[in-house]
Amino acid sequence: MEVPNLFKFASSTFHTMKATLLSLLLLSVIALLAAFSSQTKNTHPSGAPVLTINGFTFRDLNKNGKLDPYEDSRQPVEKRVEDLLSQMNLEEKAGMMFINGVHINADGTLERKPDAQGFAARLPTAMDYINGSKMNHFNYWQVPGTKALAEGYNAMQRIAESSRLGIPVTIASDPRHYFSNNIFAMAEGGFSQWPEQLGFAAIGDEALVRAFADMARQEYVAVGIREALHPMADLATEPRWARVSGTFGEDAHLSAKLIKAYILGFQGEKLGVNSVACMTKHFSGGGPQKEGLDSHFEFHKGQVYPGNMFNYHLIPFDAAFEANTSAIMPYYGIPMDQTSENVGFSYNKDIITKLLREKYKYDGVVCTDWGLVTDAHMGPVVWPTRAWGVEHLSREERVQKIIEAGCDQFGGENCPELVANLVKSGKVSESRIDESIRRLLRQKFVLGLFDHPFVEVDEALKIVGRSDFKAAGEAAQRRSFTLLKNEGKTLPLQPGKLKIYVKNVDAKVAAEYGQVVNDPKDADIAVLRLNTPWYPVETQNPFAKGFHHGDLDFKDAAMEEIIALLDAVPTIVDIYLDRPAVIPEISAKAKGLLANYGASDAALLDVIFGKAKPEGKLPFELPSSMDAVRRQKEDVPYDSENPLYKFGHGLLY
Repeated sequence: MEVPNLFKFASSTFHTMKATLLSLLLLSVIALLAAFSSQTKNTHPSGAPVLTINGFTFRDLNKNGKLDPYEDSRQPVEKRVEDLLSQMNLEEKAGMMFINGVHINADGTLERKPDAQGFAARLPTAMDYINGSKMNHFNYWQVPGTKALAEGYNAMQRIAESSRLGIPVTIASDPRHYFSNNIFAMAEGGFSQWPEQLGFAAIGDEALVRAFADMARQEYVAVGIREALHPMADLATEPRWARVSGTFGEDAHLSAKLIKAYILGFQGEKLGVNSVACMTKHFSGGGPQKEGLDSHFEFHKGQVYPGNMFNYHLIPFDAAFEANTSAIMPYYGIPMDQTSENVGFSYNKDIITKLLREKYKYDGVVCTDWGLVTDAHMGPVVWPTRAWGVEHLSREERVQKIIEAGCDQFGGENCPELVANLVKSGKVSESRIDESIRRLLRQKFVLGLFDHPFVEVDEALKIVGRSDFKAAGEAAQRRSFTLLKNEGKTLPLQPGKLKIYVKNVDAKVAAEYGQVVNDPKDADIAVLRLNTPWYPVETQNPFAKGFHHGDLDFKDAAMEEIIALLDAVPTIVDIYLDRPAVIPEISAKAKGLLANYGASDAALLDVIFGKAKPEGKLPFELPSSMDAVRRQKEDVPYDSENPLYKFGHGLLY
């Protein structure tokens, strides 16, 4: 009976060896993880002590010498939220409810330089905000290059880590990926460059939008931007509105499908450690502005619904909720006669609590648009706060009304003492404040900021502006061009054989396609680039003067100069449509007419000379006259009388 005994021995030995090997493997994995954690600590010198437990390292964020649930990445998110919430004092809770702009210097430092100008000279520093106001949500306006941006972000996180509870910073930004001179497109700072939202609407490709958003997500995450103050779900039903370029056009259903793809690209199917949280704006739709004037400013405070189309403007938000948008931003204006009181959206309980919270069951973060409480001082000019409908209230009363409406966070403000005072005086309960803090903490935990707050500078330099990202953006610019007119199938032109006269086009770029001449009389063809006209509003507010308000047609000398060129030589006209231009005279005389939504000279010339093909369809109507524009209803899509070009128009080669 020796064979069974030998079998038992061999089997026993095998299992013993297997167990030993598994144990060694497990110990090796633990050692590697510990080494990785240690390496991370050395790469980013910690502002908090480090605890080592069973070979794993954790940051002791509250510096109490023990591992609290909120510091333990193994614990469920809700347990971590409740543990940290129980340790926060009132001032820390109040600080978390505010987000405002911060500046990073060109060398990656955070302190204010003696020669600081612009925003950098007016804003408090990150140190002021974190240590003084207990804030930990910030947004960028002006930014340096990638290296300094990543270094400055890490410096901010080290300051935050050194605070009493070590709550990490969340950084947000407006769009940085659009090839645009629009006032709301941030300086690109090396990021890949794409058409504006209107350009994606012109292409109409959900897969492209999601791919773009995923690439933008990677670039954002690489430098620490973890919240996108976009997309815009507003509808361009009022063609004069200054913010049309930030929308997906005037069709609610097209906008809805692209909004969903956009959010899924940034956030993923589920918000997580590799996501960028989207703050979709502006609930419940900021498009129907009376006469197109923008409610950023005191000369326009309301939006109107003469066509009774309030619900039409909600359709894109339905899609945003399906995609689980992490946050929502209401707009400034008053939804005139749509609710029980005519007050701005963020002050409006019918909008935030009854519609958003109760009807839509939305439990994400709601953040006001920027500057609803405090007047802004811009040199000698005082820019009144946008407390439309509640101007008579004090700053503290405004804060109270916004909280009672159902909002969680105050954009562009730095007055947490007002929240603390409201609680101390019994006007707002601390339990109500806790509701908002839970939402804000939950987002930070889910994004992984408590466990991995830092970025790798070398990795950021590899990812931001990656060659394939830039190539994809440039291809999208070309695809988005909309060919409105092609008389006699003039386009595409043949490169290398023509004498070209260019205006508002880089002659060096044009020289790669033909012989550039200085006089239109010597040219075979002219290429003219135009911007949609706009006319500054009479105001003392310097910011308002940069908004593209007013009529949409060329006037007097500007029109005469354009027509003179069109009469002198066959001309291809390209116009940047940040709003729907009124161009019947130009359309009649142009040999070819193209529209773009943010595109380079090289992109335009590639399309004109057939290296790329235009695929865009108009995302809004082009009206035939300003009289037709004035007769449109602000809240109704495609209702212009006899439009020059209808919604969806676009020719192909």
